[in-house]
Amino acid sequence: MSDDFLSLGLSAPLLKAVEQLGYEQPSPIQVQTIPILLNGKNLLGTAQTGTGKTAAFALPLLNNLKQQHSPQILVLTPTRELAIQVAEAFQSYAKYIRGFQVLPVYGGTNISAQLRSLKRGVQVVVGTPGRILDHLRRHSLDLSHVTGLVLDEADEMLRMGFIDDVEAILSQTPDHCQRALFSATMPPAIKRVASTYLGEAVHISIKSKTKTVERIQQHYATVKAHQKMDVLTRVLEVESFDGVLIFVRTRSATVNIAEQLEARGFLSAAINGDLSQALRERTINRLKAGQIDVLVATDVAARGLDVDRISHVINFDIPYDNESYVHRIGRTGRAGRDGKAILFITPKENRLLRSIEKSTGQAILPLTIPTNKDVKDQRIQQFTQQLLKTMNTSRLDQFRDMILTFASQNELDMADIAAALAYEHQKERPLFPKLDNIVAPRLPNSSKKMGNKKPGPSRTLCDEDGHVIPLVTYRLEVGIDDGVAPANIVGAIANEADISSKYIGQIKLYERYSTVDLPEGMPDSVFHHLKKAWVCSKPMNISLLNRHKGS
Repeated sequence: MSDDFLSLGLSAPLLKAVEQLGYEQPSPIQVQTIPILLNGKNLLGTAQTGTGKTAAFALPLLNNLKQQHSPQILVLTPTRELAIQVAEAFQSYAKYIRGFQVLPVYGGTNISAQLRSLKRGVQVVVGTPGRILDHLRRHSLDLSHVTGLVLDEADEMLRMGFIDDVEAILSQTPDHCQRALFSATMPPAIKRVASTYLGEAVHISIKSKTKTVERIQQHYATVKAHQKMDVLTRVLEVESFDGVLIFVRTRSATVNIAEQLEARGFLSAAINGDLSQALRERTINRLKAGQIDVLVATDVAARGLDVDRISHVINFDIPYDNESYVHRIGRTGRAGRDGKAILFITPKENRLLRSIEKSTGQAILPLTIPTNKDVKDQRIQQFTQQLLKTMNTSRLDQFRDMILTFASQNELDMADIAAALAYEHQKERPLFPKLDNIVAPRLPNSSKKMGNKKPGPSRTLCDEDGHVIPLVTYRLEVGIDDGVAPANIVGAIANEADISSKYIGQIKLYERYSTVDLPEGMPDSVFHHLKKAWVCSKPMNISLLNRHKGS
């Protein structure tokens, strides 16, 4: 394996971005893929999510980017969520490429903003097949200058019924366009697409070898990005820990978070690539000696870190690949001890969480975010324990005499004096804090119902955490006569309504219409958007089933 990205032949702006992102060394798929794509060859890759494949295709394609504002790279993804993630990755890698623009294109949002961006000019377009085709029909997307095309998670696109749309898009790309296809599996339909459009492609196969330590309890908390620091503080307040290692993506974040934790009363320090080896070792020795309790680090800076007293690893930022996650949490649970790993994810990173679970074969359990009461109870317990410790170990005679004299002279109750002293003591760290409530983002199941309409026949399903989700039956004005299949309906709804396919219930096909079960409580905005969505070149025109009892 190459020791670093420099040996792969990437340009200086990309290497600078990669270094700043904290990439330690190329993953196996990056080592194999980057040289192939840099040389202009087509590629067929068998790889799971979480192996680092986004960087594997984005970096070499960006390396060959030209200074023009028409789309040169097109990436097709099965879901809007993945489209956004891939687009954000491109933006991160191209941070030092002057004038770079990337546009995520997907359904479920106003198309006007996408039209304006395309008119201004972008170099990279990342999108779902349905919306890409929509732009091609409108002639708002020009593929004539595309030099690099990627099909990401091709088997998922097949499962969601997008394969015909994918082939329609492929047929409109230039013959000389470089192509790469990535898929976790290779069903016959995907092999046919590869044979037709990839020609003499180089085939690589990457298998994930991740295994986690069984003694480590793994938890995750879904929070919005701006809430992470608040949740981190609450976790550290309530958890009983010895030493904590917090992982972030950037060097600047290590310093920023360590300073904020220090200001909130935690003995913290940062290590990153800017520290000299001597200062890094001094900081780690302080952690070993108990002079600091919390270390905030990047992947690069934590390389080789082995401290037995680390009881908790907190992934403040989710790692870029599954192997990194395993390496990170392996810093705890050492020397036969139990360890705990906590992962913060934003709502759009849910698929990365599921990828980690799939590759490690272990469930990551949801973490109950500490409430205002939890923090209050913990602070009061610590305060009372410190009082008892002081009373048992300190010489208090002079202080007792002083307080007795003070109480006598001012005719004060001893409980009132103790309360006043406790109040003064806790000013910097209130025993009765007033914290904002943090509600973990959940599945689209808004309490805002669709007016006074009564729901159709109700069914249920369970999510990963065992929560029961009520379902409502809807009618779609497309059926067997229109050539529709369940996968077409799943794909259309998943992209247009941003509902994961696992939360789409039973689908029944009839000659002129279909029915589908969806989570109860669909917001008005989503419902009205779905009414305008198309499936198999026909308007979906969704409605509640009980409005068509005569059908």
